[in-house]
Amino acid sequence: MRSTPGGRTGASDVLVAEADESDGSFLNYAPTIAVVTNVEADHLDHYGSQEVFERAFEQFAARIVPGGWLVACADDEGAARLAARYRAGGGQVLTYGTSVDADVVVRDVVVHGATTRAVVSGGPLGERTLPLHLEVPGLHNALNATAAVVVGVLLGAAPEAALVAASTFVGTGRRFEPKGEADGVRVFDSYDHHPTEVEALLRAARPVAGDGRIVVLFQPHLYSRTRTFADRFAEALALADEVVVTGVYRAREDVDPTVDARTITDRPVRTRSGNRLHAVEDRFEAAHRAAALARPGDLVLTVGAGDVTELGPVVLADLAARTGVADPGVPGPGETMG
Repeated sequence: MRSTPGGRTGASDVLVAEADESDGSFLNYAPTIAVVTNVEADHLDHYGSQEVFERAFEQFAARIVPGGWLVACADDEGAARLAARYRAGGGQVLTYGTSVDADVVVRDVVVHGATTRAVVSGGPLGERTLPLHLEVPGLHNALNATAAVVVGVLLGAAPEAALVAASTFVGTGRRFEPKGEADGVRVFDSYDHHPTEVEALLRAARPVAGDGRIVVLFQPHLYSRTRTFADRFAEALALADEVVVTGVYRAREDVDPTVDARTITDRPVRTRSGNRLHAVEDRFEAAHRAAALARPGDLVLTVGAGDVTELGPVVLADLAARTGVADPGVPGPGETMG
């Protein structure tokens, strides 16, 4: 099989797809097995309300083919509600999570550096306690991997084989993806753009940072999301030591002049190190600020779903310049990466 940045291709008769709920297009699928990791308010620019958003997930579950399965995370309230409703209607459900009420229970989760260890049991895995070893950090990765293992077993794989396969996963593009190191500072890029995702990312990054600090360059994605979740973004970002928030990536929306970086940074929160969040509208200036804040031993994260992904090289170039090494390939203000 051939690896690709976003997935895998091969001769299997099993198609695995990431369904997109942002615009309702996931309702075009009729899955045999549907995995729902969370049902948490988002994309309200499209749905209008939490109730309509959750109803769309109920419609998605209703499209599971007869005899198929809904695999849902019991730790997420929205996913748990969806599972309960689907089960009450006669659908086949398997839940997973750290909750003792889950069908498949994940316990003893330990994150050490960039690795995660846990044990799993229950449901199709049986009552034996089986080890889960991952080469990626974070409780969220342990939960996601457990969902993948459950799906593998439902499709006929032996539990042990599915767990071994999970242990070979080393991450994917734009999900805590390493971009390089300069002047003793490691730089990572991550696509996370919802407060819960940002919180999970920073909790996973903490053991990777070790004794170093976490410096975050965050680009909000969508004016509507930034306005709706400003408080929660500020609270999640406060888990870092230094935070620079740049201007909003508009994506599919018209510009809203009432929403900018300060919509988040003006919230009365302080970072883990007791600092305030910094607002720097220009993304290149924000990248330079993040680099200036970083010290040897620190970890810098460029975070968001927009073109913040282009700023890792800018940060690295600034860091390299401190050691007398220049990188002329990095774009300047107003330029874009090729």
